[in-house]
Amino acid sequence: MSISELEDKAALFLKEAGAFTWHSFSVTRAFLPLVSLLASSDDITQDELSDVIDEIFVTLYKHPLTRHSRYLTEFLRRKNILPNEKSTDGLIRYVVEQVLLRSPVKVPEVVVNEFWTFFNELFSEPELKGLAELNLDIIRIILRCYEPLFTDIINLFKEGCRLNKSLISDFLGQMHMVRGDIAIIRRQAGALRYIKPFFQTDPKDFKTQARIVAKMVREFGPFFIKMAQVAAANADFLPEEIARELMVFQEDVPPMTAREVYEAFDACIGKKPHECYFDFNVDKPLKSGSIGSVYLAKKPVVSNGREVLKPVIIKVARGSIEREFLLGRTVLGVAIISSHYWAPHSKLAPFLEAMQQQAEEFVKGFQRELDFVREAESQKRFAKRCGNSLIWNVPEVYSVSKRIIEMEYIENAASISKVLDFIPEKKREKNARLIASRFLYTILLHAFVHQEFHGDLHPGNVLFNAHGDMYFIDWGNCVDLRGKWKPLWDYVSGALIADVNLLTTALINLSSDPEKNLKRKDEIRATLARTLEKKAVTPLGRKFLFQLRREGFEGIRRRIQVTLHLMSNTQHLGLVVKSEYLHLSRSIAAIVGTYLQLYRGLPRMLLLVDSLRTLAQLPLSLMLDRIADRRSAIYIRMILKFPLLAGMKNPSPLYLTGDYRFSSDSLPVVRDARQERANRHREGTAWR
Repeated sequence: MSISELEDKAALFLKEAGAFTWHSFSVTRAFLPLVSLLASSDDITQDELSDVIDEIFVTLYKHPLTRHSRYLTEFLRRKNILPNEKSTDGLIRYVVEQVLLRSPVKVPEVVVNEFWTFFNELFSEPELKGLAELNLDIIRIILRCYEPLFTDIINLFKEGCRLNKSLISDFLGQMHMVRGDIAIIRRQAGALRYIKPFFQTDPKDFKTQARIVAKMVREFGPFFIKMAQVAAANADFLPEEIARELMVFQEDVPPMTAREVYEAFDACIGKKPHECYFDFNVDKPLKSGSIGSVYLAKKPVVSNGREVLKPVIIKVARGSIEREFLLGRTVLGVAIISSHYWAPHSKLAPFLEAMQQQAEEFVKGFQRELDFVREAESQKRFAKRCGNSLIWNVPEVYSVSKRIIEMEYIENAASISKVLDFIPEKKREKNARLIASRFLYTILLHAFVHQEFHGDLHPGNVLFNAHGDMYFIDWGNCVDLRGKWKPLWDYVSGALIADVNLLTTALINLSSDPEKNLKRKDEIRATLARTLEKKAVTPLGRKFLFQLRREGFEGIRRRIQVTLHLMSNTQHLGLVVKSEYLHLSRSIAAIVGTYLQLYRGLPRMLLLVDSLRTLAQLPLSLMLDRIADRRSAIYIRMILKFPLLAGMKNPSPLYLTGDYRFSSDSLPVVRDARQERANRHREGTAWR
C-alpha cells in the first residue's frame, strides 16, 4: 500500500471519526429542547412534544451508525440471511398465484399483466432502508401513538407539582390504560395469525374461508368489524358463503359486558342504570355494534297530567373504543413498516410508505364516529329536516353524554334486509321496488338539497316499523358534500376525457397535502401522461362524438378502466387521499350495496328504470311530501298516481305483525303528523 493510499485512508478515518463525534454531540443537543419542555412549569401541547421528538429522530437518522447500518443490512441480504428483493419477488408471485387460485371467477390474463405493469411503473429505485432506520421508523410510529398519553402524563405531573399530590391517582389511571393497551395490541396482532390458515385452505372452499375471516374480524375488534360492514354492504361482489358470514356484523356483534355498561353510567351520569331507568337489562342488549350496544328500557314521563313509563332506547359506547381504533392504526402501521424488512424491494418502498399514510387517513374517519355528542347533534339535525315527512324518519334524541345517548324507541322495528326476507313471494317484487324508491328518494334529497347524508347506510341501519315507516339510525358518521363536488367532478371528467392538466389538478386537490404535491405537479403530470399513453387513452377534442364512435365500446371501456385504475392506485403517484374523500367513497359503497340488495333476484333493467323514474320525480315528490298533512281527496289521488309517493303511507303494504307477515291493501287516512310528532317530543322530554 502506497503512502498516498495510507494518507487517503487516514483522512477518511479522521473524517468519519469527526462526523461520528459531531453527530453524537448533535444527538445529545437535540434532547435539550425536550428537557427544557419537561422542566418548564407551563403545560405542554401534543404538537410541542411531537416537534421536539421529531427533531431527536432527525438527528438519529443522520448519525453515521444509522447510515452504516445500511451496509450491514445489504451484506446480510446478499448472503440471503435477511429477506431481499429476490425473495420479495417470490413472495409477490406466491400471493398472486394464491389470489388467482382462490378467485371465485377466472381472472383475465390482462388483469394479471396489469398488476405487474403497475409495479414496474412505480417511482424511482430508492435505497432500501437499513435495520437501524427500520427500527427507528417503528419506534417513531409507536411513540406517535402515545404522544397524547405522554402529554397528559407530563401535564399531570406538572399539575401535581403546582398544587398537591392528589393527581397521582390520575397518573396511575393512565398507567392502567397502558396495561389495557398491551392486551389490545396482543389481541389485534394475534388476529393476524389467521392469514396463514386462510392460504392453506382449498381455494374453492369458501365456507371454511368465510369462518376464518369471521374469526379474524371478531378477534381484531371494532376496526375490522367496520371494514366487514362495508364489505358486506357490497355482498354482490363476494362469494355467497363469505358474504353471509360478513353480513352478521351488520346486524349483531358480541355485546358489551355488564361491567362495561356500569362503568359508562358511573363515568357519565354517576348512577347505576337501574337508578335511571326501569327494566334495564345490562345482560341482554337489543343490538350490539362495533361502537357499543343498544338497550331497551323505560323511564317515567308526564303525559296528559299523568306519569307513565315510556319505552326508550339507550345506546352505550364501549369503554376502550378510542384506544381500539388508535392501536389498530398503530398495529397496521407497524405491519406496513415491517414489510420493508420482510419484503425489501426498491420498487415497493414508495408504494408502502404512501399506503401507510393512507391507512392513517382512513382511520381518521372512523374515529369521528366515536363522538356521541357529535352523533346526537347530527341525528337531531336530520330529525328536524325530516319534519313531517311520510317517506323517511329519524328517531328523536332525548339526552346525550360522552358515552350514552337516550333516544326514541321504534316499536316492532326490523332492518331492511329482514323485512324483505319475510315478504310473501307474490308481493316481494312490488314491495322491494317500493322500498327502493323511498330509499333512493331520501338519499337524493339528502345529497342535493341538504348537501349532507348518512355515512354508513348498510342494511342494519335502515329500519321499518309495523306501519311501514322507514327510519335511518346510527348517525355517528355523516358526509358533508359542501366543497367536494368540484374536485370529484374534475377527477372523473379529467380521467374520462384524458385531460392530463385537469386530472393532475383534481388529484392534487383530493390529496391530504395539496401544497406539497403542488410542487411536484410536473412530475405527477408526466406520470399521468405516460399512464394514459400506455393505456391508449387519447384526449377528446371538439369532435369527441366521432372519436368515441371510432373507438367503439372498447374505447369507452378503456376510459372507465383508467378512471378506476387511477382512483384505486394513488399510492403509485405518491399521493395520499384525504380521509373525507376516502370515507365518501366508503359511504357511497354502503348506499349502493344496500340499494342493490333490494333488487336481489330482480332483473337489473328494473333497477335502471326505477332509478331514472325516482330521479325524474324528485322535485314533485319533494313538493308533495312537504304538504303531506293536507287530508284531502285530491292529495290522496295524487299519491296514488306516483309509485314512490304511494308508499308514504302504505296504499298497499307494509303492515308488520309479530311474525313479520304482510296484510291490508287499503289506503289508511293520512294522520296529522305534525301533531303526533309534537306529542312525542313533549312526552320524550318531560322528566319526572
